[in-house]
Amino acid sequence: MATDNDGLKRGETHVGTASAVFVSIAAALGGFLFGYDTAVINGTTGALEVQWEIGSVETGVVVSSALLGCAVGAWFAGSLANKLGRPRVMMIAAVVFFITSLGSALSTGPVDLTIWRVCGGLAIGAASVIAPAYIAEIAPAHLRGRLGSLQQFAIVLGIFSALLVNYAIQNAAGGASGEVPWGGTAWRWMFAAAAVPAFVYFMCSLQIPESPRYLVAKHEVARAKAILIKYVGGDVDQKIVEIQESLHSDRPPRISDVRGPRLGLLPIVWVGIFLSMFQQFVGINVIFYYSTSLWQSVGFSENDAFLTSVINSIVNIAGTILAIYLVDRVGRKKLLMWGSMLMFIALGTMAVIFATADVDSSNNPILGDAQGITALLAANVFVFGFAFTWGPVVWVLLGEMFPNRIRASALGVAAAAQWISNWLITVTFPELAQTGLFLAYGLYAAFALISFFFVGKMIKETKGVELEDMEKLEGGTIRAAD
Repeated sequence: MATDNDGLKRGETHVGTASAVFVSIAAALGGFLFGYDTAVINGTTGALEVQWEIGSVETGVVVSSALLGCAVGAWFAGSLANKLGRPRVMMIAAVVFFITSLGSALSTGPVDLTIWRVCGGLAIGAASVIAPAYIAEIAPAHLRGRLGSLQQFAIVLGIFSALLVNYAIQNAAGGASGEVPWGGTAWRWMFAAAAVPAFVYFMCSLQIPESPRYLVAKHEVARAKAILIKYVGGDVDQKIVEIQESLHSDRPPRISDVRGPRLGLLPIVWVGIFLSMFQQFVGINVIFYYSTSLWQSVGFSENDAFLTSVINSIVNIAGTILAIYLVDRVGRKKLLMWGSMLMFIALGTMAVIFATADVDSSNNPILGDAQGITALLAANVFVFGFAFTWGPVVWVLLGEMFPNRIRASALGVAAAAQWISNWLITVTFPELAQTGLFLAYGLYAAFALISFFFVGKMIKETKGVELEDMEKLEGGTIRAAD
């Protein structure tokens, strides 16, 4: 039967669209915490180095410490969500993040701060798993890509908000190490401000319903039907039967369900792991963790470096909005391949600029006016290329590509791999940068090129495919809508 531009059969109605959008936005606020925590450290690194007299290795450990907690939180989030339900895990994550934000603000040294950030990472990792799984399970198929993209949109809004708050605080204090007019050091207020979105996330998680697929797994069919009627529509009784069949067993889901014959995991889980790794190995978070200190190292003033980071974030938001428009029209696979090539070109350009630039006595590149402008443009092209492709699309795929029975657990494994990859990139960047920025960006460009071929070979299009049909898609017996 013919379809319209949203992937609906002609004559179908958009049942529950407004309700589905509302709960998806509420769930995606976990991504806001993720983004805020990602970027809040950006404005504090220089001040921490000065105040605590730490070098590049120690700085890398402090900056990346939250990511280790994120990996652990993501690994266990799926199992916890299968036991407690999706909204309850969101509430727990919000409370933990609220407490650790204030703890980070009151840190007395790098060890203290590292411990608080690892604990906060547990909450971020859990939220990063639950939001895409929940949105995929509550959203109608014709909206799933766009609503799944809200996770990344919330992430980039969190990044933008953190950079904007950091910029305002350091501007009021005359620098991240300065004293703000209302009392206290600027960098401490940067950390403390993260408690506000944590509180908002907690309140929103109180308002959203449980996932119908979780309820079916718990044999609460009546509640699942009521939620499907409100948010999805269509033949709800048939949908319940399909969900039950896709779960295969009366045994509760557990993380061991992802085991398989290939190196201990199911093939589809390995695909999710490599997607997650490539998303981080292109070096996107180097921009958001280190951009302020990076631009200062090549001659920008502290104020201009903060402003440049805010501009990067605005570009990130614009690209993510474009992704929300395109993901259910163009499809997931094409967007990923476009993004790989655009990022490869931009990163390669940055590598060439830094390789050919003069250096000072500390081995920092000295960029001329033309080189500086070109490097800024290339950095923003890279951010834009990531933002409308790999940023949101990977989260959409991770939320929808796994069969119902293993979704939360498999997403947890893939997200843990993503956080570990993020940590590897983050902790190694300071040393790579001291060797030469051209080496770092050349390496990221190589990963962008490899990711192009990986997607072409391993990724199947999931646009328009019902979640209950993902297992068939994995086996190659169905194709997504054209």
